[in-house]
Amino acid sequence: MFSSRLLRPLHQNRRNIRQNKSLVVHLNSTTPITTIEPRYLSFSIDISVLAGGFWWEGSQGTQRGLGTQRVEPLDLQQEKLDLLVQALGAAYVRVGGSEADNIHYFTTPSTTDNPEALIVTQEMWHQLHDFCQRNELGLMFTMKYGLFDRRQQGNWQAYEVKSLLEYSQAHGQNIDICELGNELNAYWAFHGLTSQPSAKNLAKDYDVFIRCVRQYSPNSKIAGPGSAFWPRIGEAIKPFSNLSASFLESLEESLDIVDWHYYPFQSSRSPVKTRSASISNLLSPNSLLDYEKYSRQLEKLRHQHQPNAQLWTGETGSAQCGGQAKLSDRFASCFWWADQLGRGAKIGQKVMIRQSLIGGDYALINRQTLNPNPDYWVSWLWGKLMGEHVFDVQSDDPYVQVYCHSAKKAGKCTLLIINMSASPKILQCNGFGSKKKRFEITADSLTSKKIRINGLKPKFRNGKVKLKDFPKLSKLNLVSPYSINFWCFTV
Repeated sequence: MFSSRLLRPLHQNRRNIRQNKSLVVHLNSTTPITTIEPRYLSFSIDISVLAGGFWWEGSQGTQRGLGTQRVEPLDLQQEKLDLLVQALGAAYVRVGGSEADNIHYFTTPSTTDNPEALIVTQEMWHQLHDFCQRNELGLMFTMKYGLFDRRQQGNWQAYEVKSLLEYSQAHGQNIDICELGNELNAYWAFHGLTSQPSAKNLAKDYDVFIRCVRQYSPNSKIAGPGSAFWPRIGEAIKPFSNLSASFLESLEESLDIVDWHYYPFQSSRSPVKTRSASISNLLSPNSLLDYEKYSRQLEKLRHQHQPNAQLWTGETGSAQCGGQAKLSDRFASCFWWADQLGRGAKIGQKVMIRQSLIGGDYALINRQTLNPNPDYWVSWLWGKLMGEHVFDVQSDDPYVQVYCHSAKKAGKCTLLIINMSASPKILQCNGFGSKKKRFEITADSLTSKKIRINGLKPKFRNGKVKLKDFPKLSKLNLVSPYSINFWCFTV
């Protein structure tokens, strides 16, 4: 049972909100309103984790947007990690993060004499590509911008990127997507006020980057600008760092992907908090709205300036600065994640990249134990049950969000139902056809480390976990309190 201590603040916040016990959801048309990429649900491995930089585990605060503790480089040759990744299905893995602009590549002749420098070694680079090949992952890599002096900006030199691209081409290593720099509109926060590029100078440098990639890795797609948006305040300081509109307007070359970064909450480590990570915020419908607001802003800019580019969420997680301890790795985090997956697909995001696959409180997989966190199982069920065609469905209860996709097999669809309330709901589904199966994620409490699917804790057996491993639920239209549900229909 949920403890009264955990539920009390939720009830207080909802005192004046009327919630329906019975809801009706209509599927008026099986004509899709949009589609998503087959690798829609993707994830990141932060370059700090890959190369052994400063990371969040064990850190109580931040330094220049980084954790305060240095970690050992990630071992990508762990069999259990492969099994967990393969269970999620084909995806993109983005290797980026704050230290992408401080990294040194092994291909640069004068790498560094600093023993503390962060280096992507030749061995790391080859292991990364082997990891991608084994697990059907497309690689998205954040290339080094690294200009922290305004006098140099607008005159970026591509030699480091050129060397890495030439090496990769010579060794048959594919980089599916390239981007330049990490959250360039937030340089002021990570590297100091005097480091912030102007939109026009950044556009000049990005044009050079695009031409370099087109020449030396012609099969790679190019994403940008990867701007960071904060809950409630968007791109933050106008016009100092609010550069996405001006950057896209000034860019001469074409992008394949317009991408952006968004975290709906901030952890206790974050020096700036516009919406703290707390149970009441994690389960508040109002916390979900900013994502849609900023997505639509970017969609308008994409349409105006890069109409042939896709719109991607290039980085997202529950809470900035590594996630919130004892919340981001608990059942309470599943609700925003399920909603953002559904909401993002419905409003036109083609790919959603989760920070992170492994490492930090917001990871899908615990770095120390390699055990899946609760959000992993939301991701797993999504990958198994939600197809590429998105249908229009709506709920009139803000605490019950609904999304509908085609299923993996023709003639079927899946309805995602997210009940963020303490009350059970009776859901009447019209126009969906006959209900076949139900999968429901619940837990003993909102802060549980373990979840249940149809009442059973998921486990890997012989290296696999299957939908048929879980007990069948009745076909009743009952939605449990605090639950995430996937209802499968034959249309």
